[in-house]
Amino acid sequence: MADRKMAGDLLAEVLSDAALKLRSNNGLKPVRVGLTTLGSELGAAELIRGAQMAMVHNLGIEAVLIGAGAESSLETYACADEDEQHCIMEELLNRGKIDGCVTAHYPFPIGVATVGRIITPGRGKEVFLATSTGTSDTDRVQAMVKNAVYGIAAARSAGIDRPRVGILNVDGARQAEQHLEKMRNAGYDFEWGSSGRAEGGRVLRGNDLLMGSVDVAVTDTLTGNLLVKIFSAYTGGGNYETLGYGYGPGIGPDFKHLIMIISRASGAPVIAQAIKYCADMVRGGLSSIAAEEIKKAEKAGWKVAVKIKAAEAKAVEPPPDKVTTAQIAGIDIMQLDEAMESLWDSGIFAASGMGCTGPVLLVAEEDRSQASIILKEKGFVG
Repeated sequence: MADRKMAGDLLAEVLSDAALKLRSNNGLKPVRVGLTTLGSELGAAELIRGAQMAMVHNLGIEAVLIGAGAESSLETYACADEDEQHCIMEELLNRGKIDGCVTAHYPFPIGVATVGRIITPGRGKEVFLATSTGTSDTDRVQAMVKNAVYGIAAARSAGIDRPRVGILNVDGARQAEQHLEKMRNAGYDFEWGSSGRAEGGRVLRGNDLLMGSVDVAVTDTLTGNLLVKIFSAYTGGGNYETLGYGYGPGIGPDFKHLIMIISRASGAPVIAQAIKYCADMVRGGLSSIAAEEIKKAEKAGWKVAVKIKAAEAKAVEPPPDKVTTAQIAGIDIMQLDEAMESLWDSGIFAASGMGCTGPVLLVAEEDRSQASIILKEKGFVG
C-alpha cells in the first residue's frame, strides 16, 4: 500500500513538473513583449484583450503593458501620454526588460522600414509584405531592393529557410528586379518565386497576393501600407482590423530595437498576432539574421546607381545638432532630402523620419514655425 502511495506521489510530481514546463514554453525563458496601449481608436481595453489572447494561445509569451492598464492583472507601466509611453518603451528595450514591443506609430529613421505579415483570405497562406511602414531609402528603386533584403530577413527569422521572392507590379518593379538579379549573380543567394498566373514571372499581379504565390512580396512602403490595411480590415468594415499580424518589425542597418507596428484601428485578433509575430522574431534571431542579410547584400552590390543632376550635386552641411521634437508632415518622399537640405541651408537643423501618415521632417520646437514658412515658400508643403 505504501509503495502504491509512493508511486502515486511520484507520478503526481512528474505530471506537475511537465505542466509547469508546458506553461513556461518547455522550460525556456518566456519572451517578454511590450504593448503600448494609448492612442488606439478602439480604446485601451481592446488592446489589452489582444494581449490576453496572445498569452492564452501562445505558450511562453509574457505581455507587458505600457500606457493604461484598464484594471488588468498584467504588468503595467503607467504613462500620461503617447510621448511618455514611447520614452518608457525605449528605456525598457535599452535595459532588456522587454525583448520587443508592439506599438501604434513610431517615427523610424530613414533607412528603416517594417515588414508586414498578412494572411491570404482564400487560402490561408502567410505572405511577408516588404515593406509596410517607414522607408528604407528615398530613392524608389533603391528602396525596393532594400525592402527585398528586409523581407527575406523577416521570413527567415520566422522559420522559412529559403523564402521565395516576387515583386509587385508597381513603378520601379522591373528596375528592382534587374538589380536584384545582378546581386544574385554576384553572390547574394536568394530564391525567386513566380506569379501564379499563366504567364508566370517574378513580377506579381494583385491576384498573386490573394493566392499567396510567394513568401515575400516586395513593394514600395506606401503601397505595402495600403495592402496591409485592406487585408486586415476588409471583413471589419474598414475601422476594425481583424486579420493578419500587423505592419511588422522595423528593419535597417544598425537598427537594434525590435519595434513592431500596429494600426490605431487594429483589433484584438491582430494585436494577439502582432505579439506572436514579435515573439517569433525574438526566437528566430531577427537582429542577427537581418545584420547577416544586409552584410551579404552590401557585398553583392545592393547600392543602385542614381544619376544626380549637376545642380543637385552641391553638398549642404547640416547646422549643429538640436533636440528635434516637432514634426512637419506633408512632404513627398521623393523630395524629403531636398527639403531637409533647404532647411540646413537656412541655418535650421532638421532630420528626416517617417510618421504614421508618411515622411516627416523633425525640427526643434522653437524652429517649427520658421521651418514651416521656408518649406511652404519653396513649395515642399502646401
